[in-house]
Amino acid sequence: MPDSSTGSTGNTESAQTAENTVDPVNAGSTGSAARPSRRAVLAATTAVTTVLAAGATAHAAGTSGAPSVPASPDDRKLRALVSRMTLEEKVGQLFVMRVYGHSATEPDQADIDANLKEIGVRTAAELLEKYRVGGIIYFTWAHNTRDPHQIASLSNGIQKASLGLPRGLPVLISTDQEHGIVARVGAPATLFPGAMAVGAGGSRSDARDLGRIAGRELRALGIRQDYAPVADVNVNPANPVIGVRSFGSEPQAVARLVAAEVAGFQRSGVAATAKHFPGHGDTAVDSHTGFPVITHSREQWERLDAPPFRAAIAAGIDSIMTAHLMVPALDDSDDPATLSRPILTGILREELGYDGVVVTDSLGMEGVRTKYGDDRVPVLALKAGVDQLLNPPSLDVAWNAVLKAVRDGELTEARLDESILRVLRLKAKLGLFKDPYASPDGVDRRVGTRAHRAAADRIAERTTTLLVNEDRVLPLSRRRQPKLLVVGADPASPSGTTGPPTGVLAGALNELGFTATALSTGTAPSAATIDRAVAAAREADAVVVGTYNVTASSSQRTLVERLLATGRPVVAVAIRNPYDVAHLPAVPAFLATYSWTDVELRAAARVIAGRVEPRGTLPVPVQRADDPAAVLYPVGHGLRY
Repeated sequence: MPDSSTGSTGNTESAQTAENTVDPVNAGSTGSAARPSRRAVLAATTAVTTVLAAGATAHAAGTSGAPSVPASPDDRKLRALVSRMTLEEKVGQLFVMRVYGHSATEPDQADIDANLKEIGVRTAAELLEKYRVGGIIYFTWAHNTRDPHQIASLSNGIQKASLGLPRGLPVLISTDQEHGIVARVGAPATLFPGAMAVGAGGSRSDARDLGRIAGRELRALGIRQDYAPVADVNVNPANPVIGVRSFGSEPQAVARLVAAEVAGFQRSGVAATAKHFPGHGDTAVDSHTGFPVITHSREQWERLDAPPFRAAIAAGIDSIMTAHLMVPALDDSDDPATLSRPILTGILREELGYDGVVVTDSLGMEGVRTKYGDDRVPVLALKAGVDQLLNPPSLDVAWNAVLKAVRDGELTEARLDESILRVLRLKAKLGLFKDPYASPDGVDRRVGTRAHRAAADRIAERTTTLLVNEDRVLPLSRRRQPKLLVVGADPASPSGTTGPPTGVLAGALNELGFTATALSTGTAPSAATIDRAVAAAREADAVVVGTYNVTASSSQRTLVERLLATGRPVVAVAIRNPYDVAHLPAVPAFLATYSWTDVELRAAARVIAGRVEPRGTLPVPVQRADDPAAVLYPVGHGLRY
């Protein structure tokens, strides 16, 4: 979403930067993010900058370190670029593709093999030469994001390879950096709480700061487009794919935070992307593996789903991502929204007045492949009004299908030009024609700085939500309860975080003066595991148990009930969905963190220890487990010490 693990910046250096003549491509194999000389940059971009010089405005660094937004070159200059492209080059500009490897030219052999198998090329450089793609998306699982200097070096290698081609253009590099449970760039980059946690904090200032700082770091790595924020309103607790990736269930509250985060990202010179239009918040089907249907009426859509997208457009959003789902009230053709002209052109462009870039969700997802073959999907998406075709399962099939559609007259070349012009406008706005390269100094000055990490900690402290605190169990005391047992679920850690959650939580409590022992019991603890946890609990003064998506039949419930029976104080911490509290009514103290990333778990530890007040409030309602129609805890519920 493309958060598919199958599924959200510092500014570039000024012209006065001292020359560094290290080759940025070869530097990828050494782990340094070398910046080419100014002379090399100018040589590589001569053809492009000659065309754009009259219309481009240099982007100078302001005192805050964020670039001023350059004036877009006028469309006459950009159209001149388009007119010089061959048809094959135009088709390539419409695609944003994955590629395996940490280097643009010298990936590991396993990544070469994966590229050959899936794309028919060995490297990112060969991908650009063969298909002339306009964008590349980074994934952790594609081994693109090992560490900050390597990422910047990969970005530089990609730009050098593309600009070295005849009529070469800079590449728009993107990723899914939603924070929370979906992040591609990990520590030592700064990782922030996810959207629902930010929703629990409710601060537009925090959302804006998150976007600004995260954007500065991404830009320093050469990533200029982020597939975030999630603008879906999560009104369905059973939603398997959005959930805590959403700011919450209240449309206007989500809209305010979406607009704030968009402003933060785009102030940093990174294109934000509101997703997933027309709204993915009320589904019980994951569009990665199925084809969701949203049954909202048009009136419900206007009231529930549309406000965050309207707010994003009003905030000047640079790109909007489509959803692979059907909304019969908006288009009764049974087509997914990604392929729907009534939705993308009729509603998004004509009714909402949006003229920025429209990017598909990953075309490898089942939701868009259910009805049509992989050769028809990209063609139909372009006919619907899409500008960027993201991550098709087979680039060769998709690329040739679009080429054939133009040659056969199904698509006009003018239609391609319309989308290419939007993409070029965005590249120009982001400064890619002026200076597409990342700088090693920029990485060191902007990525994972102490100030950025402190800001993430402060934001996290305002999100932790105390739902239950009977008999003032919390905060725990180092004097009365010095020995703690931390047990519970240990799902795989989100990208770039330390993990496992029990270990991170125990470590944070130890730093706060407790003696805490971690014991992983998993998401489905066996009877023997529960027995071990109970025996360990009897030796502790209090127990902290992390829960993860508890259900009525979950053995996590049995674990908690057995821990309560020991008579020790038990504090439950929902490390993903806050809905767990409905299934654990006997727990005397209950916290919600909305994710199990390090920054949120450390904040929860400070709340447990009484170092900070719990300040979050529920951004979604929690229904009763025995009567889902009844609300157990409403939006806005949150206790204090």
